[in-house]
Amino acid sequence: MEVIQSFTIDHTRLKPGIYVSRKDKGFTTFDLRITEPNKEPAVAPAAMHSIEHLMATWFRNSKVKDDVVYVGPMGCLTGMYVVMTGDYSVQDMRDLTIECLEWILKQKEVPATEPQTCGNYLLHDLPMCQWECARYKDRLEHDFHCEYKQLHVTLQDGMVFADA
Repeated sequence: MEVIQSFTIDHTRLKPGIYVSRKDKGFTTFDLRITEPNKEPAVAPAAMHSIEHLMATWFRNSKVKDDVVYVGPMGCLTGMYVVMTGDYSVQDMRDLTIECLEWILKQKEVPATEPQTCGNYLLHDLPMCQWECARYKDRLEHDFHCEYKQLHVTLQDGMVFADA
């Protein structure tokens, strides 16, 4: 079985920033890393859920809405994935993300937080979401990271997988 590409990234050296997780089949998967894995607390589930609703709403209504395929949280709760069609660079995604974060910081409510529109509508925390977004925006503007540090993972059959 092949090692998943994201598992070849050295998470002990990964800093908050924006990374190209993969480019294939006409899609670019961006890793919007909000917290430093294994060193800082992960984003609280309620705050991450609110980030997801707000970020997805913004991206799907933005000038790039026709190229947005997916916006959603990482299972480890340290960031978000944004999957795009088209040819977007890390700098493009940085600019878009900063614009999105500025919008999130102005919001007074999280969209689609009723039982009819959300599978866990009570799990939201706008103040903590905005705190995380303000911190992430500051990092994108003043301490930007965008290059993965890779691990070389040896598979059971002895082959080395290091294609991130």
